[in-house]
Amino acid sequence: MENEPDHENVEQSLCAKMSEDELNKSFNLEASLSKFSYIDLDKELEFKNDLIDDKEFDIPQVDTPPTLESILNETDDEDESFVLEDPTLLNIDTIDSHSYDTSSVASSDSGDRTNLKRKKKLPDSFSLHGSVMRHSLLKGISAQIVSAADKVDAGLPTAIAVSSLIAVGTSHGLALIFDQNQALRLCLGSTSVGGQYGAISALSINNDCSRLLCGFAKGQITMWDLASGKLLRSITDAHPPGTAILHIKFTDDPTLAICNDSGGSVFELTFKRVMGVRTCESRCLFSGSKGEVCCIEPLHSKPELKDHPITQFSLLAMASLTKILVIGLKPSLKVWMTFPYGRMDPSSVPLLAWHFVAVQNYVNPMLAFCRGDVVHFLLVKRDESGAIHVTKQKHLHLYYDLINFTWINSRTVVLLDSVEKLHVIDRQTQEELETVEISEVQLVYNSSHFKSLATGGNVSQALALVGEKACYQSISSYGGQIFYLGTKSVYVMMLRSWRERVDHLLKQDCLTEALALAWSFHEGKAKAVVGLSGDASKRKAIVADRMVEILFHYADRALKKCPDQGKIQVMEQHFQVVLMCWENRLYDAMIYVYNRGMNEFISPMEKLFRVIAPPLNAGRTLTDEQVVMGNKLLVYISCCLAGRAYPLGDIPEDLVPLVKNQVFEFLIRLHSAEASPEEEIYPYIRTLLHFDTREFLNVLALTFEDFKNDKQAVEYQQRIVDILLKVMVENSDFTPSQVGCLFTFLARQLAKPDNTLFVNRTLFDQVLEFLCSPDDDSRHSERQQVLLELLQAGGIVQFEESRLIRMAEKAEFYQICEFMYEREHQYDKIIDCYLRDPLREEEVFNYIHNILSIPGHSAEEKQSVWQKAMDHIEELVSLKPCKAAELVATHFSGHIETVIKKLQNQVLLFKFLRSLLDPREGIHINQELLQISPSITEQFIELLCQFNPTQVIETLQVLECYRLEETIQITQKYQLHEVTAYLLEKKGDIHGAFLIMLERLQSKLREITHQGENTKEDPSLKDVEDTMVETIALCQRNSHNLNQQQREALWFPLLEAMMAPQKLSSSAIPHLHSEALKSLTMQVLNSMAAFIALPSILQRILQDPVYGKGKLGEIQGLILGMLDTFNYEQTLLETTTSLLNQDLHWSLCNLRASVTRGLNPKQDYCSICLQQYKRRQEMADEIIVFSCGHLYHSFCLQNKECTMEIEGQTRWTCYKCSSSNKVGKLSENSSEIKKGRITPSQVKISPSYHQSKGDPTAKKGTSEPILDPQQIQAFDQLCRLYRGSSRLALLTELSQNRSSESYRPFSGSQSVPAFNSIFQNENFQLQLIPPPVTED
Repeated sequence: MENEPDHENVEQSLCAKMSEDELNKSFNLEASLSKFSYIDLDKELEFKNDLIDDKEFDIPQVDTPPTLESILNETDDEDESFVLEDPTLLNIDTIDSHSYDTSSVASSDSGDRTNLKRKKKLPDSFSLHGSVMRHSLLKGISAQIVSAADKVDAGLPTAIAVSSLIAVGTSHGLALIFDQNQALRLCLGSTSVGGQYGAISALSINNDCSRLLCGFAKGQITMWDLASGKLLRSITDAHPPGTAILHIKFTDDPTLAICNDSGGSVFELTFKRVMGVRTCESRCLFSGSKGEVCCIEPLHSKPELKDHPITQFSLLAMASLTKILVIGLKPSLKVWMTFPYGRMDPSSVPLLAWHFVAVQNYVNPMLAFCRGDVVHFLLVKRDESGAIHVTKQKHLHLYYDLINFTWINSRTVVLLDSVEKLHVIDRQTQEELETVEISEVQLVYNSSHFKSLATGGNVSQALALVGEKACYQSISSYGGQIFYLGTKSVYVMMLRSWRERVDHLLKQDCLTEALALAWSFHEGKAKAVVGLSGDASKRKAIVADRMVEILFHYADRALKKCPDQGKIQVMEQHFQVVLMCWENRLYDAMIYVYNRGMNEFISPMEKLFRVIAPPLNAGRTLTDEQVVMGNKLLVYISCCLAGRAYPLGDIPEDLVPLVKNQVFEFLIRLHSAEASPEEEIYPYIRTLLHFDTREFLNVLALTFEDFKNDKQAVEYQQRIVDILLKVMVENSDFTPSQVGCLFTFLARQLAKPDNTLFVNRTLFDQVLEFLCSPDDDSRHSERQQVLLELLQAGGIVQFEESRLIRMAEKAEFYQICEFMYEREHQYDKIIDCYLRDPLREEEVFNYIHNILSIPGHSAEEKQSVWQKAMDHIEELVSLKPCKAAELVATHFSGHIETVIKKLQNQVLLFKFLRSLLDPREGIHINQELLQISPSITEQFIELLCQFNPTQVIETLQVLECYRLEETIQITQKYQLHEVTAYLLEKKGDIHGAFLIMLERLQSKLREITHQGENTKEDPSLKDVEDTMVETIALCQRNSHNLNQQQREALWFPLLEAMMAPQKLSSSAIPHLHSEALKSLTMQVLNSMAAFIALPSILQRILQDPVYGKGKLGEIQGLILGMLDTFNYEQTLLETTTSLLNQDLHWSLCNLRASVTRGLNPKQDYCSICLQQYKRRQEMADEIIVFSCGHLYHSFCLQNKECTMEIEGQTRWTCYKCSSSNKVGKLSENSSEIKKGRITPSQVKISPSYHQSKGDPTAKKGTSEPILDPQQIQAFDQLCRLYRGSSRLALLTELSQNRSSESYRPFSGSQSVPAFNSIFQNENFQLQLIPPPVTED
């Protein structure tokens, strides 16, 4: 289906004529235009384009297109005089316009005057397309036109122009301007001016609706401002005097307009405004002496197409009495096409109309022109070279003469013939969609202007003959709407929306035609479609819904016309319809036919029951279709019992009681029709209970709500309740949930204040036994939930409470027990219910918290709950330690020691204390408010040493309240040496911590020394390495705070411990791990070298009695490694020094160059006083030049407060550059300099006149330059520009104090040193290449 442009989706009423309020809504022209889009035009159409047939139209072959001058100088073929055809051929009033066949679209010589006009007409298309057009009278405008003629002598209407405003011109020279709500906004002109200029003969409104052009019968032109109502121009010399204005048209350029006068000439009007004076320049485009033009049409493009390549040419189509011309006004005047008419009726009116259409996925303008009964369509394109080409489209042959042609959208055109009949044509198929008679409009004709009666009638006979039927100024189109100006009224025509077209047929009882039209919309074959947008599937869904409504409407009407009973043939037709619906699974339609056609409500139920009952009785699962049928059955029963028709509407009021009785009688039948001997009693109720117990009982509950307390209703209620009890209680094939639903339903009914039902109480006891004492333990939660719903629905009054509690406890229905205890406010017993219920035991914490914290419970109730929780604290901790700890911290914070005493199980106590004290457990506890004693924390640490010794150090780092001495004793008790060392280090006993770590290292080394020949990869070696790394870390962390002697007391014992195993191993039989031990020893040496001088290390090694003898063979590797390290560090130092020296040299060179560079001022005058820098000789002013190029007198700068004192020296700032940044205060200036945002980087000072050598000012100018803040800033800018951050800056950044980031464990009472560099970080490494290995 073709998408209509959005602007046509107008809300339209169902009536052929609208009320004035409705019209005002639809007449929202501005909104219509804003939605209008040309892009969605004929994208799905493919046209077979062919060039204009030169032979058909007698177009001569030319090498180059003619120029405008040559065309203007052509003489028309005036040899043959105009001869009227037989008048009887034009008398169309006598013709039966409904009796003709479809006209042929075959190509023929339309210019052959010997051929009679085709008197064929398309068949009546109302049944196929419905009413396509809707025409409405604009009552407000029409009334005010008549009123203006009577009250202010405005005269009769003569012309109309429509944009977002409506302009109507009158015969006495007034222009009436109306807005979208048909309110009169402006009345332009006066009758005195009308007496001078004559009637308004043409109107035009520009694109933005800000200007109005009025052409008058005596040749004058006026321009008005539509916003203020002011007269802007009065033009009297634009064209030859003595001729009326036939047409005046704005182009897309608001400064350019076209006018056509009764002399047949065409002029271009250019509006200008020079020095506040509005002028108009006129240029002749076509001279009437060479052929009279009677119709002009500029190409207008919408905002969406303003960038279209053709719009730059500003095309103008002109129709003379002999040919069509298309010219371009821009960039220079050029003729793009000439098209001569053939022979035709001289009284026929030439017509032109532009519209943008989409052909082959390209949007281009199409020109429609006609004169007589043939419409030609020409597609205008622009090729890559910039030339315009015109291709001919399929032309349209008609059987009537046209006096108006209007595009309503790209596919639909509206034609007006000479007898004032509108014809709506689909351009693609050339099919006539509708014919509308508009003689009631009393259309205004422009004959008097074409004859120029106001100026004496000095026009040619041919032009006067054409003017007999001319109505150019009476018809205007805008936004998909066409406005017709009558002598006393204004009418508007527009396309109906698709829904309105369907509704229009339905109102006239044309149901078949309405359904056929809707089907054409559904299939995408309809014409002139408005209001259907989006993709095809959405459009089909929308139309399908409407078709279903039409079908229901159709069936309703058909069934209402069903004849009296007894006419078997007609009844058989209804049964055939029922059978057809059943076979096609149209169950709603079947029910509808039964109900509305035969007033039969029970038969559909029986048919549906026959489908769903057998599988339910056999215990089989229903198919999806059977489930759908069962649901329809429930809804249908509900509708019948509620007095509503299915699927929509209401049952007639007189039938409602009868239908209810029939349905109840049907449901309580003992047996179904044609029942088998094996069928159980009450089959219908049994089937519905098996299908969906809950929903069926809901249907009954809704029905009981609507019942009135009459005797019959009470009997039906009691009867159905008895049957339900008999069916469900006496059978074992219903689940506990289904039985519970029944008794919940009964409990709700019995709890009503106006209850009249009677149910034996023993039945409730039986249900209680059934739910609480089943044969097996299956469906435990389901049975408990059912009983809970029963009690909440009011069934509690049916039971003895003590018995109910006993049975619930026996059946482990703890939610039931909670419900009962809640009623008796025994909240402490509810805690037992939670603890015993495995499904809800974790909810006990929230319950206790709510009872103890939420107001509304008495102190006694809270105390009982508090005591119960305290009694079960061990059980709560074992259930979830985190929750228990949070509960204790919130409500038992003063009794933590009591809680600890109750926890006899040490594992539980450990979990509880960890949750309470360790913040990493995620418990939100305020430790300050908790006020836990250190003994409790130490008890937790002892338990931690027992159950999770590997986590002790990590836990101690986050714990707060513990005593160091007691904690050290605990860790020593459990021989956790690493923890003890950590605590000693935290205490400040560094040496004691070191001794413990050293003892561990020595024990590990002894294990390695005494082990036998085992595998090479022994885990004990990994232990040695780990212990050594921890010991080294201990020494490194604390060496910063120790003197040299204390450092040696740490490092040398560590070195000796690592070298001891190597001394013990004999040189003849090397130890298994000797290489690994040497590597570890080297690691110790490298680490201690940062804190112990190398001579001290060598001296200590050489003093060793083992290494002091022989040739130092054992320690040769250690010494060589130390020397390599020395060489590496020496190379690193030299390289760094060289790089820094290079950076410093480069920086100083650039700084010197920037300081000594001369400045080039932009001008030779002061930028403040604008005087030459050489002023009066007596003034000893200095000249100050900034690096930005600005030059000032020092006196001027001082007046502008552009000086600042920095370190006792006067500094200057550029006035222009600093004032642009709004810098006014000296403090702000100084901050700007620090930020580097002040423009000047250099200042040079020189005296304003030549001075003697002894002048102190001259000495100042020649003084040696120093680095001031501005020069420092310039140097920084140079660094950033050329090299980025220097290496010096990088190293300076690295060496800055980062004490906040470095990890420092507890160091006791030692003071933190002032210098803490990243180089002293134990993990710092320079990723540099090691020194090269030299070969011998």
